[in-house]
Amino acid sequence: MSHQSTYVVCLDNGGYAASLEPRKIYRQLSDSRAEQDGLLRIVDESGEDYLYPSRLFAPIAVPEAVERAFSSVV
Repeated sequence: MSHQSTYVVCLDNGGYAASLEPRKIYRQLSDSRAEQDGLLRIVDESGEDYLYPSRLFAPIAVPEAVERAFSSVV
């Protein structure tokens, strides 16, 4: 399955302290089915993608140069 990514900032780790850090930027993978259920597919601290409640995040726009830098870290 091919995923397109965008970026979000964690507003609250809401019981996921081991997986998410507030105020940290995370990569969000597109998952329309999960989004219909109020969830986002996030690449978390483990480096794997998992579903989290969308209320924990806010979308952010990142400049193209920053997005290239983020993608080269993977």
